[in-house]
Amino acid sequence: MKKASEKDGKFMDKLKAYFKRCGQDTPPFFKKLRTAGLIIAAAGTTLLAAPIALPAAVIAIGGYLVVGGAVATAMSQAAIAKDGEDDCEDEGKLGN
Repeated sequence: MKKASEKDGKFMDKLKAYFKRCGQDTPPFFKKLRTAGLIIAAAGTTLLAAPIALPAAVIAIGGYLVVGGAVATAMSQAAIAKDGEDDCEDEGKLGN
């Protein structure tokens, strides 16, 4: 059985690795996804903090938007380009 300090050490190593990964360059697609997640979370927050009474379904949708936007933002921030490559080299050519 492992000691608690060993488990805490592994957790801290993983946490440091995650924050280091978040500091690296993010591919263009994930930058757009991060921005969309922030906008979705902001829209959900607006619904939740509305000064007027809203139906329960709208409040529930607002909560889901906040959670979905926060998850999309966090996951896209952790994505990194593989060996300095962009994930979509022909991103500008898709519509042509």
